[in-house]
Amino acid sequence: MAEPTIFATDKKKNVRAMFDRIAFRYDFLNHFLSLGIDRYWRNKSVKQLKNISPKKILDIATGTGDFAVCSFHKLHPEHLTGIDISEEMLEFGRKKLKKKKLDNYITLITGDSEAMPFDDQSFEAITVGFGVRNFEDLMAGLREMFRVLQPNGRVVILEFSKPGIFPVKQLYHFYFRFILPLLGRIISKDKTAYTYLHDSVLAFPDRDDFIKLLNDAGFSNTRFISLSFGIASIYVGDKMLK
Repeated sequence: MAEPTIFATDKKKNVRAMFDRIAFRYDFLNHFLSLGIDRYWRNKSVKQLKNISPKKILDIATGTGDFAVCSFHKLHPEHLTGIDISEEMLEFGRKKLKKKKLDNYITLITGDSEAMPFDDQSFEAITVGFGVRNFEDLMAGLREMFRVLQPNGRVVILEFSKPGIFPVKQLYHFYFRFILPLLGRIISKDKTAYTYLHDSVLAFPDRDDFIKLLNDAGFSNTRFISLSFGIASIYVGDKMLK
């Protein structure tokens, strides 16, 4: 798949700068532009970890920590770590955690998801919410997840998909191409962020193609769950004992 044209070079640097710029409106825009359905998607994703009861969880591309907070409330781990390349997003996340009195249970750190500062087999579960399509080297990121995950651990990835059902497909592309960038630009004051969102979703290898990449990275029992007529998908993979 081709990279989104506006970020064809220096993707990581540009993605970091973009999220730094829109951090102050990120949470509001997420809920507003998705009509609140993003909360349902996160809850559904976290349920995929319920039966393994992980005590140490890593949330990759954590942003302001919404996925991390959801996981903590649903799963009650001993500790949860979030990592992201955008320090501005993390600052808003830390303020959120302090306000919710969760800052002793959830730690947010700045770091590169494709070269993480963790030992092998450090976590029992990994979550990623709308982050993998932003990786500069997707396979490097997936292999890093496999490396830091413990045997019998699980990765759960929530990402936008491309619906194929009429008229959802047509409405989705119209909204993502025209309405969402316009509203995003007005509210966030950023000219590229929500144009990039549309381009990055189109470029992302979703469903069966992404499952193949998970398999290539070493994961087993891989599967996906389609959400909201294919607008988003949950991808699940396990790290089996050898």
